[in-house]
Amino acid sequence: MDSIQAVFIKSAAKAKDYPVSELPEIAFAGRSNVGKSSLVNVLVNRRNLVRTSSTPGRTQLINFFDVNERLVLVDLPGYGYAKAPPDVRKQWKPMIETYLTKRENLRGVVLILDIRRIPSDGDLEMLGWLDAWNMPAIIVLTKWDKLSKNERNKQATLIAATIKRDKNTLFPFSALSREGRAEIWVEIERRAGINA
Repeated sequence: MDSIQAVFIKSAAKAKDYPVSELPEIAFAGRSNVGKSSLVNVLVNRRNLVRTSSTPGRTQLINFFDVNERLVLVDLPGYGYAKAPPDVRKQWKPMIETYLTKRENLRGVVLILDIRRIPSDGDLEMLGWLDAWNMPAIIVLTKWDKLSKNERNKQATLIAATIKRDKNTLFPFSALSREGRAEIWVEIERRAGINA
């Protein structure tokens, strides 16, 4: 998707506050500081549509973004940030689970993993949950440019084995070079059931 008009719709914590929409939705999930905001911003060709922060755990609500009035991208709070206040951490899990189980127009989840890290317990829990609910997962490996070619191959192989996926189904991504953007869009559009 090249010609993109993306606008923020609203933030919500509870199902009753979700925007009323029949458009297909694709959610973005990942642990804090994995590059989720940067990925969404690059996908929609906007520098600051989704606020990026050097402070992990900044996204504390579910944020909805309309893309070309054909698709909604949904930014979920990052999980696994230990320094967030305990009461905030306690709210995140039910908030995310409610969205993932109740939202009828959700078509898939982009699960974002850092190529430099072994998937965390939170990553594995999220992936297991998506599998259990038959929710399609688009697995993106961010920070691709931070490693050499040999290191990328080694890490991608290790990550694929850890999450029990074929390495060829993982999408490499670099916010710096924008590598992977086109391929990720093709998969998002396929999952959402829309044409480019």
